[in-house]
Amino acid sequence: MALFAYTFIEDNSPNANEMHLSLANKAPGFEVDLLVIPKSTAEQSLWDRFWHGKDLAWQRIPLASSELRWDSLYYYEYGSLQAAEPKYELLSKHYNSEQIKAKHYLQKKYFLFGSDRFGRDMFSRLVLGARVSFSVGFLAVFISLIIGIPLGAIAAYYGGWVDKLIQWLINVVWSIPGLLLVIAITLALGKGLWQVYVAIGFTMWVEVARVIRGQILSIKEKEYVQAAKVLAYSDARIIFKHILPNAIAPLIVISAANFAAAILVESGLSFLGLGAQPPTPTWGTMIKDHYAYLIVDKAYLAIIPGIAIMMLVLAFMFIGNALRDVLDIRRA
Repeated sequence: MALFAYTFIEDNSPNANEMHLSLANKAPGFEVDLLVIPKSTAEQSLWDRFWHGKDLAWQRIPLASSELRWDSLYYYEYGSLQAAEPKYELLSKHYNSEQIKAKHYLQKKYFLFGSDRFGRDMFSRLVLGARVSFSVGFLAVFISLIIGIPLGAIAAYYGGWVDKLIQWLINVVWSIPGLLLVIAITLALGKGLWQVYVAIGFTMWVEVARVIRGQILSIKEKEYVQAAKVLAYSDARIIFKHILPNAIAPLIVISAANFAAAILVESGLSFLGLGAQPPTPTWGTMIKDHYAYLIVDKAYLAIIPGIAIMMLVLAFMFIGNALRDVLDIRRA
């Protein structure tokens, strides 16, 4: 759903950021008619529309009521006073007679999860927010693996002063509270999504390094490792072709746990205003914008993204445990 979001969400504008303040805080299932007035726009590539959304090629006005008279539309905007004079739009400027008869100038907008305080579609922004969570999880785990696997493997395989030096580095990083370290790195690099990727990845490698070090310490004394040394294989080949494949199961489990932790940390940073900046939709930002509604009748505005975070984290914990059982070669 996150990957193909713009092909099916109600609001396919960039970042699902089409605002109608008159439609703010509407309940789930709310439906409204929109007057669609075309306007000129630059051509977009198929990839740009797929990944970044469709630039608004029209102006959309929420309607409370409307009346068609020949090729002219008289309407009241949603939220306007019915006692005021209705507004007027000459439709023949934008549509031909057949399109006017077919009512191409009207669209229905359905708010599955209601609208937020700016009148934006909650469901559309929730689905796009999953993109941010997935990207942060994957890239943060990738960075942690790139750093943690070589350091842990080198420390365990060579031992001695190399192991002591890397262990000292691991303990120093481990002793700093993770969230505080992420916040410090984010403040140093600046606010933004790429800064979050780097900050979270650079704080999670210690767990990977510790797991890999412990696994290699127990595996490097096995007979097949000693045989590889006797055959004069290079250290890199022994580590990456003979030892690491046998340590893959716990590595998958820790990666899944780190993926879940990265989602939680990113949500916390977004809640604090240090993550992806508006108008990029993130689940943490959605909770931040609406947590005050928890004590009124609009609590779902903060609860829905909270449930999404919980379900995604739980799903990856289940995936990690399942992959551990499937890929553990010692069970084969």
